Amino acid sequence: MKEKKKAKQSLPDFCDLMCAYASMPKETAVDGAGSCRTFAALYCKKRKSLVHKNMPCKDKKISVKGKK
Repeated sequence: MKEKKKAKQSLPDFCDLMCAYASMPKETAVDGAGSCRTFAALYCKKRKSLVHKNMPCKDKKISVKGKK
């Protein structure tokens, strides 16, 4: 008898401002628009570079405000 095992699939985490490593980029208009606060990238402290906002991320660490 063949037993079918399904690997548990979970949705990936995405880069956003809920991550402890993410912050708004210091440069203005990193998306080239030159408009208000629209942005297409976040600064990642772990990678030490800009990353695409909402990009899948395996290193996401949820930030809990008020706790250290």
